[in-house]
Amino acid sequence: MRTRYPAAAVSTVLAATLATGGCTASALGGGAASGTPSASTDCVRVVEENGRKTDECLPLAPERERVDLGTPVFSNPTEVTNPLHASSRVQQVIYDGHVDGKPFRTELTLLPDIKTVTVNGEQVRARTLQYVSFSDGRVKEVATDWFAQADDGSVWYLGEDVFNYENGVVENTGGTWRAGKSGPAAMIMPRDPKAGDVYRPENSPGTVFEEVTVKAVGQTVPGPYGPVKGAIRTTEINQDGTRENKVIAPGYGELTIDEPGPDLEAITLAVPTDVAPGPSPAELAALSAAVRAAHADATDATVAKARAAWDAYRAADRVPQLLAQQMDRDLDSLAAAVKARDAALVRGAALRVAQNDLDLHLRHEPLATVEAARLALWARQTALDSAARDTGAVAGDATSLELTWDRVKHDTDPARAARIDAALKALREAADRKDVQAAHQATDRLASAL
Repeated sequence: MRTRYPAAAVSTVLAATLATGGCTASALGGGAASGTPSASTDCVRVVEENGRKTDECLPLAPERERVDLGTPVFSNPTEVTNPLHASSRVQQVIYDGHVDGKPFRTELTLLPDIKTVTVNGEQVRARTLQYVSFSDGRVKEVATDWFAQADDGSVWYLGEDVFNYENGVVENTGGTWRAGKSGPAAMIMPRDPKAGDVYRPENSPGTVFEEVTVKAVGQTVPGPYGPVKGAIRTTEINQDGTRENKVIAPGYGELTIDEPGPDLEAITLAVPTDVAPGPSPAELAALSAAVRAAHADATDATVAKARAAWDAYRAADRVPQLLAQQMDRDLDSLAAAVKARDAALVRGAALRVAQNDLDLHLRHEPLATVEAARLALWARQTALDSAARDTGAVAGDATSLELTWDRVKHDTDPARAARIDAALKALREAADRKDVQAAHQATDRLASAL
C-alpha cells in the first residue's frame, strides 16, 4: 500500500505500520524483546515490485536502534490519542498528487467498525480505517486497516485486507496480512519519537515490509491551510529496496510522501483538522452547480461556466495549493477532451473535476453531507459509463459506490438503507455480468433511493 494514515492501501485517521520484530526470536516476544536489543540485524531479502525474490539483503538499521521490540500492552486500545497517528479522531483525509504519470487520489476514512485481532494470545480491539486510492479518477487500491494504541501511547498496526484493482475488477490481494497469522503486530508510531528511532511499520518479510528511521522531530512544516507545528521527518526503506521520505504531522498523520522519481502524494485536507467555522461560501455552491452540469453533459459552454465558477470561488475562499493545481489541470484536461471529441477522456476528466469540487465542501460541511453528494456523483458516473458501454468503468463505479456507502450506511434510516442496499446489489450483479443495460436500470433505482 502506498499511503498510510495518521491509507495502500494501503500501503491510510492516517497510515503506515510498525512492528515488534524481524526474523529473530524477539519478533515473537522472546529474546531481545524483554532484554537489551542486539546490535546485529538479520537479513531481510529484497523482493522486487513484480514479486520476484532476490538474494540481496536490505540495508537495515542495527537492532539496538529499534524502538518496537517490546511487547505492547493494550488496556484501552481503541482510544488512539497519539497526535501523530490520530486514527480515532480524524474522520477523513484526502491525499492528492501524481503516481506513475497519472493523477492520484486517496480517501482515508475512519469507519465505526471495531475489529478484534489476536496479538500475543490477547484479544485486542482495533479501530478500522478504509483506504481507497484512485488513479486517473478510477479505483486502484482498496484496503481495510486496523490500528490500536498500547498503554505506553505507541500505536500499532494489526493488519490489513488489500484489494488491487485493474479495469474495475480485483486483480489480486497482494499486501494482505494479519497480526498473529502473517507476522507480528507492527508499531506504526512511537509514543514520543526521537531522531534516530527505528521501527518497522510492516514486518512480514516476503509479504509486506517497511523500516522507518526518524530523521528530525519538532518540525514546523507547511500544511494545507498554513504552518503545522510538532511534525517529524522520516525516511522509509521498502521491501523492494526503494526509499520514501515522509513528513508526519499532528492532526494529519502522513502529511507528504516523497517517493523516488516524480511521484508525490500529499494531504489536501483533513476533517476535522481543516474545518472552517461558518456557512459555505455562496461561490462554492455556484461552483458545484456548474461542475454538476459539466459532469452530466460536458460541452464547451458547460466547461467554460465551470471554469468561470472555479475562478470566482478561488478568489473568494482559501484553497490548498495542491488542490488548486489539480482543479486547474483537470479543467484544462476536460476542455481539451471536449474539443477533441474524445468521449472516454471527457468522462474521466469530468469525474476528476467533480471529485475535486466535493473535496472543497469538506472544509465547510459535515462529512455525512459530502459523502451523500459523493454517492450521487458515482450514480451519475455509472449512468454515463453504462451509456458508453464501458463495462470495466461500470464495475469500478459499483465498487466506488459500495465503498462510499459503507462509510455512511450506519447513519441512514433503515427503510432508506434497505432500498439503497437492494439497488447496489442489483448494480453489482449487473456489473459482474457485464450487462450495461441492467446496470443502467439499477442506477436509476439507486438514484431514486438516494
